[in-house]
Amino acid sequence: MDDLAELLTSDREYLMLGGGNPAKIPAVIERYRHCLQAVARDNDTFYRHVGLYGEPGGAGALILALQDQLNSRYGWNLDADNIVLTNGSQNAFFLLFNLLAGPASGQQRKIVLPLAPEYIGYEDVAIHQSFFVSNRPLIDITDDHRFKYHIDFDSLTIPGDAGAICVSRPTNPTGNVITDKELTGLDSLARENGIPLIIDNAYGEPFPDIIHSDVSLDWHNNIILCMSLSKLGLPALRTGIIIASREITALIRRMNSIINLTPGSLGPAMLAPLFASGEILSLSREHIRPFYRAKAERALACFDHNMAGLPAFAHVPEGAIFLWLWFRDLPIDSETLYQRLKERGVIVVPGHYFFPGMDKSWRHCHECIRISYATDDSNVQRGIELIAEEVKKAYITS
Repeated sequence: MDDLAELLTSDREYLMLGGGNPAKIPAVIERYRHCLQAVARDNDTFYRHVGLYGEPGGAGALILALQDQLNSRYGWNLDADNIVLTNGSQNAFFLLFNLLAGPASGQQRKIVLPLAPEYIGYEDVAIHQSFFVSNRPLIDITDDHRFKYHIDFDSLTIPGDAGAICVSRPTNPTGNVITDKELTGLDSLARENGIPLIIDNAYGEPFPDIIHSDVSLDWHNNIILCMSLSKLGLPALRTGIIIASREITALIRRMNSIINLTPGSLGPAMLAPLFASGEILSLSREHIRPFYRAKAERALACFDHNMAGLPAFAHVPEGAIFLWLWFRDLPIDSETLYQRLKERGVIVVPGHYFFPGMDKSWRHCHECIRISYATDDSNVQRGIELIAEEVKKAYITS
C-alpha cells in the first residue's frame, strides 16, 4: 500500500496493474451520481447522514432493504439483528478475526484458511501474534495455460484451538470459486468443530455478482457472510456488511461503538433505495458482471498471445477482477520480478503476500503474481507484454 501511494504522487506514469480498485463502469457510476444528488437535495437527509453520528450497527434503511432482498431471493429467515455494517470489509475482518481468534476470545485461537493463496488483507490484521493456519491447495492443470486450485481435504486438519474457518468466494487474488461440494465440506467441518464458517463474498452474488460459475449461496446461524459496497464501484464509501447470528452481530455493534463510534452512513443512504427496489441486483447482473467477464476474456487472450512458449499459467478466472499468473520453475522469485517490472513502469503484486499462515518455503508462493484487469484494456495489454518480456529474460539469463 505504501508503494501504491508513493506511485500515485510520482511524476512518472505507471501501468497500475497492482491495485484493487474496481473499474469505472459509466452506466453504473452515473446511477450512483444520481443517488448522491438525491441525498444532497434533501436538506434533512443530507444533514442526518453527514452531520450526525449514526447507529453503531449501521444505517437501518440499508439493513432493512438487505434483509428483504436476501430473504426474498434465497428464502432465508434473516431479521435486522442478523445484519451489521462496518467501515469496509477490511474493518469487518479486523473485528471478526480478533473477536474469534484474538485476545478478546480469552485465549489465542486460530483462523483456518483451507485454501491458500488467499486475500492479502488478512495477513496483518492480528493485534498480537499471527493467528492464521493455511492449507496448500491441490493444483489442477486444466490445459496448456490454465490451472485451478482445489481444497485438499485429505490434508486439511482443524486444530483444537481453531476459532473459525474462513474462505473467500470468489477469491482475491486468483478468481477461484470453490465448488458447492467444497463449501458444503467446509460447512460440515465447521459445525463438527463447533466454530463458525466465514465466507468472504465481496465479489460474489447477488451483488456485485462478479462470479462466472454456476454455484449456490447459503446462510444459516453458523455461517458469517461478509459483503461490501466496494466492488459495486464504491470503495471510497467504506461500507462492509456482516450477516451472522445475533450473538456475533451484537458483539460487532459493540466493537463498532468502541473503535468507530458508528459506521459511515453516506454510502448506505445513497444505496438503500437501489437495494429496496432491487435495482442494485439488475445493475450487477446486467452491467457489472458482463463488463468484468468481457475484461477477463480479453486479458486472457492477451496472456495467451504473449506467453506462448513459456511455462506460464493463468488461474481460471471464475470471478473477481484479477488474473493470477503462475510461472512454473521461475528462476527468480516474484519479489525480484516485481522490482524489475517496477523499473519498466509496470506495477503488479508479488505472490508471496497471498499465503498468510503458510510456510513461505514452498516454491510455488514465489512463482506467482497478481494483476488487475479492471484498468483500461490498453494498459492491461501493454502490462502483460512487458511482464512476458521480463519473464522471458529471467528464464533465458538465469
